Amino acid sequence: MPNQFTTPKGKLIAIGGHEQREKDGPAREQSAEFILQRFVDELARKDTVVVIPTASEEPEEAAQDYVTVFTELGIKKVEVLDIRSREQANSTEALETLNRADGVMFTGGDQLRLTALLGGTLVLARITERYQREAFVVAGTSAGAAAMSTPMIYQGRNDAGFLKDEIHITTGLQLLRDVAIDTHFIARGRIVRMAQIIATNPGCIGLGLEEDTAVLVTKGNELEVIGNGMVVLLDGHECTSNTIYEVRPGEVFSIRDLRLHLLAKGQCFKLPGFASTKASLEKPVKE
Repeated sequence: MPNQFTTPKGKLIAIGGHEQREKDGPAREQSAEFILQRFVDELARKDTVVVIPTASEEPEEAAQDYVTVFTELGIKKVEVLDIRSREQANSTEALETLNRADGVMFTGGDQLRLTALLGGTLVLARITERYQREAFVVAGTSAGAAAMSTPMIYQGRNDAGFLKDEIHITTGLQLLRDVAIDTHFIARGRIVRMAQIIATNPGCIGLGLEEDTAVLVTKGNELEVIGNGMVVLLDGHECTSNTIYEVRPGEVFSIRDLRLHLLAKGQCFKLPGFASTKASLEKPVKE
């Protein structure tokens, strides 16, 4: 396995869900940024994209939407890797499918299903290896985005989070470390539950993705906002007090001096780690 601290050569695209899936939308959307087009644009080649609908309870239906749109966007071959068991996730056939891919797309659904079926398998190891060593693009929407990070939120009501232990986390696919990703962020009012995740470990960045909005991650730590909504970042590195370890389960916690960033299309953010030691906002890159 590649060293987790080396700079990845691949790219990640984490999408907040409900992204536009038609190239030509209504008149009001003509100037909108089409996230799936950006995914295609970032591919080193346009030969093969693999759709992985493992998170969905209706994988065939979930996959077909992306087969259609990627075909319309000029991908020569769109394959579906419909993994429904850990045996399939360790199969030679699955690895051969991944070897042909220029990029993969994880659909929405249940992120816990995704990690339970793929965690520790050859499929995940191969995706991670190609992301680290090659110009390979890994995209995911909704649950497919939430599963990319470590830690991964997998349970908790939209209106929950201010009471200790209301939110459950586990290890995600670990493509993006020390970042907690939550999706449908503004539409479902999830900022407080993200704050609890940051309170449990202020060294982690909270990345809240609104619908039809995404981040493009390059070099493992450089984020660019794409899409048509807002990205919310919660940074606890400079918090001055935190009671999450003092209060009992079911009690309200406090955290002070939690930094909040609201970023729109074109804005960039550098995560701590790798070459930098402190998160910092940057001006949009000019072409």
